[in-house]
Amino acid sequence: MEDQAQALREIMGKKGAAAPGSASPESRPEPRLPGAASGRKTRIIAVASGKGGVGKTNLSVNLAIAYAKLGKKVIVMDADLGLANVNVMLNMIPKYNLYHVIRKQKTMREIILDTEYGIQIVAGASGFSKIANLSDEERQSFINELYTLPQADIIIIDTAAGVSDNVLGFVAAADDAIIVTTPEPTAITDAYGIIKIIATEIENLNIGLKLVVNRVKTVTEGRRVAERIINISGQFLNLKVDYLGCIYDDPIVPASVLKQKPFIVQDPRSKAAISVAHLVGRIEKTDMAEDPGIGRFIKKLFGKE
Repeated sequence: MEDQAQALREIMGKKGAAAPGSASPESRPEPRLPGAASGRKTRIIAVASGKGGVGKTNLSVNLAIAYAKLGKKVIVMDADLGLANVNVMLNMIPKYNLYHVIRKQKTMREIILDTEYGIQIVAGASGFSKIANLSDEERQSFINELYTLPQADIIIIDTAAGVSDNVLGFVAAADDAIIVTTPEPTAITDAYGIIKIIATEIENLNIGLKLVVNRVKTVTEGRRVAERIINISGQFLNLKVDYLGCIYDDPIVPASVLKQKPFIVQDPRSKAAISVAHLVGRIEKTDMAEDPGIGRFIKKLFGKE
């Protein structure tokens, strides 16, 4: 079966196809990577789900704030190029977003936004559904702009729901990929579905694939759901999926969504907030790759390794 992640890399310009009027890949100077001088290592975390409505974006935002509470510098990139909503969770109306970067109307540094919660966000583009629609010039410009992301300890990529070349590319390029599901049968089926596609269509998968079960009534329920998915993935896909943990079904979550205020800020002692803090603790116990960071991410995403 065709490797969709590789297809994305080819779409995005494998071998660094130069934009019209730009220098050739051989003559173009190597971009300076964020953190290269300071030695800072950046962990790239992609958050994905088989279906919408399972709390993927909510997890991405609250996970970022949990990291910030530990003193980490965190950027959340809304990689949904069709129905972006990270900014909605934070009650922000960005004037510019990734669409303007792709169209070369703004730079990445011009659209990145500070928030009152100690994190920064890169707003996604609404109504611009596929990276595949980029021209050569837009493609090269986007690559160059990714290299200008400010130094960060953690970059969380909130991908679009479902499976697309776009989503698979981000998953394949990250250091860690978190698949979010709930105990609902449809969500479980779709979570296994995206894991199966990751296993069968991404060659040489070399990431930490992790599972989070959202909206559980008990820890036992979360573990039971996770074991079903993990066991089936191991048996039929020969793929190791780690159970990262669960998030309680907490009334603070829908209430915070309505208020457009992250639940980890609204009530840090809530079950949901404590659950997210535990997830961060478990992620940080995972060793990072030898060459983590935005440079490695870009190389993998655009087929430059």
